[in-house]
Amino acid sequence: MPTILIVEDEPKLAAVLSDYLRAASYETEIVGDGLAVMSTVQRLKPDLILLDLMLPGRDGLEICRELRVTSDVPIIMVTARVEEIDRLLGLEMGADDYLCKPFSPREVVARVRAILRRARGTGNGTAQAEANGLVVDESQYQARLDGHTLDLTPVEFRLLSALASPVGQIFSRDRLLDHLYDDHRVVTDRTVDSHVKNLRRKLEAVRPEQDLIRSIYGVGYRLEL
Repeated sequence: MPTILIVEDEPKLAAVLSDYLRAASYETEIVGDGLAVMSTVQRLKPDLILLDLMLPGRDGLEICRELRVTSDVPIIMVTARVEEIDRLLGLEMGADDYLCKPFSPREVVARVRAILRRARGTGNGTAQAEANGLVVDESQYQARLDGHTLDLTPVEFRLLSALASPVGQIFSRDRLLDHLYDDHRVVTDRTVDSHVKNLRRKLEAVRPEQDLIRSIYGVGYRLEL
């Protein structure tokens, strides 16, 4: 069964989340101290992390940033802060999703299930695009550029998949949001900009001489290979 690491310093909330996730056939482990997260991840190798923003010892955003250096494990940020800047900052650090307290445990289970399904490519997709050195394979939920596997979060993969279908087409931010999230949540255009920034950085690591995602002023974005 997939293993979910719950990083939450409120014992009652952590226990409730664990109970709901176990009822949905997930294994769980709870960590309440930010200082213990990295060692637990190395030992447990979880399939997904529910990561609270405010933790004793270390801040959740700092942990997320460090995790993204070595791991592409899906991360759902959990926060009581409702300001948009905190949400965006979490996504810029590489989080795949966020939840604002208070929330329904059933919603958490639904988000976990959806992200794991996408991350493991359990759909019926096939290779989405092969053009000028880029391969976007939805069956494996994997993308390669010039033979190099791109270390993408699920949200970044869906963004690249959208931009590559077809390559060269201009996508507005609204259209890209439709591809990124299927639960009709309310987010701002800046959320797309944050994900584009992260994806662009990873593409430039393979082709440092090219700006592969072109910003079209007042319109949106276009992938140029």
